[in-house]
Amino acid sequence: MRRGRFKSAGVLLLAISLSVLLSSCNRAAMPDNGTQENQTTILYLSSNKENEGSAKIISELSREYEALHPNVKFKFENLPERDLNQRVQLLAASNDLPVAFSYQSGKPLQDLIQSDAVLDVEKAFTALGLMDELNPAAVDLLKSYAGGEGEGLYALPLEMNIEGFWYNKSIFRKYGLQEPQTWEEMLKIAAFLHRNGVQPYSVAGKEKWPITRLINAYAIRMYGADVMDRVDRGDITLTSPGFVEAAATVQDMGLRGYYGTRVNEVDMAASVNLFLQGKAAMFYMGSWQLRAFNDDNQNKIGADNIGFFSIPLVKGGSGSLDEYPVNAGLTTSFSKAAYTPEVSGWMAYVFEHYGDRAMDDLGMVTGFNVAAMPEDVSPLTKMVQEKINGVKRGALWFEAKFDTGAQLMAWDNAQLLVTRQDYTPLDYLTALQQEIDQER
Repeated sequence: MRRGRFKSAGVLLLAISLSVLLSSCNRAAMPDNGTQENQTTILYLSSNKENEGSAKIISELSREYEALHPNVKFKFENLPERDLNQRVQLLAASNDLPVAFSYQSGKPLQDLIQSDAVLDVEKAFTALGLMDELNPAAVDLLKSYAGGEGEGLYALPLEMNIEGFWYNKSIFRKYGLQEPQTWEEMLKIAAFLHRNGVQPYSVAGKEKWPITRLINAYAIRMYGADVMDRVDRGDITLTSPGFVEAAATVQDMGLRGYYGTRVNEVDMAASVNLFLQGKAAMFYMGSWQLRAFNDDNQNKIGADNIGFFSIPLVKGGSGSLDEYPVNAGLTTSFSKAAYTPEVSGWMAYVFEHYGDRAMDDLGMVTGFNVAAMPEDVSPLTKMVQEKINGVKRGALWFEAKFDTGAQLMAWDNAQLLVTRQDYTPLDYLTALQQEIDQER
């Protein structure tokens, strides 16, 4: 991979041609030419909605800071997650990144690091006296995404998550079902539920990545938690038998109707609602969805009726139940060019208070330290915190170390995989491996 350059000249040309359309980002930390000469606008671009999750906490704290500092204006812009990567790449290519933006960790962020577009948060936080606010394990995790030891910290862990299968306890009780320990047991449960008119899984196929998460879940139980690191090093290929078995299993689940009849039309909000309204029995997802599970307005089945089990074991596989995909969610990074004294003041206020506010208000498990755990924190949040504390080994998600081209291919073709019988698992994995090899 060429350092400091984006791989596609077409992307750069497109960025130039669209520069007028993207000018709304205003080089977001630059002074406005409005009524106040020294006014600074801090734009936060995120796929989260402003009234949900980490975006809600950051926005609330930013409004508080804005009230104390009239020369600083906070602006939030929402963008669907499936479009976020391309927008950030276009803005970076035109040197117009907003002050703060959500982005995928791993290779996509490494491209921005190598082009010197993003702020080293460790240096900034050290200067601001904020490094003690961060959980060291979360810092190590994000540094590993940036390239390993010796690298800086280029994103903030606004969440700290494990992934696994959430399930509706009421449905399981009704049919006398137990938490499965193996994929074979889980697929028998899915077949039984399907026969009895219950949709086994809720999957946000429109978002694409929830499909590849299922492939990854099977693969790490077949090969172990470090399998995607091994793919990145070239020690194993995606066309290996265990990956083909993983993709075939996920495809078969889709073709049998276990994800519903129109999986690729279901977005994230709809998939969450499907599970929380009791219309699907299982939901593979990260613990970032605690914010929805803990919300009585969204959760119609009740938090007491939500259970969780680790990714089941695979026959002949080397993975174990105490290994989980661990991630910091959709992280937030910052423009290096837009980092000014005004931005640093905003950053100091918001992220000094972020960890405690996220736990107090939403019961969110984050990569920030919490001064005191609230007494009324939900049982689900406590359970997740305990699971995180007991993780033996953490696993990457499927695309964590893919370049942008491979990531987009993995997502787009995953939709074909779960809906078309004539598109084979080997077709899917061969094309993806060829893309990875080409980008090396």
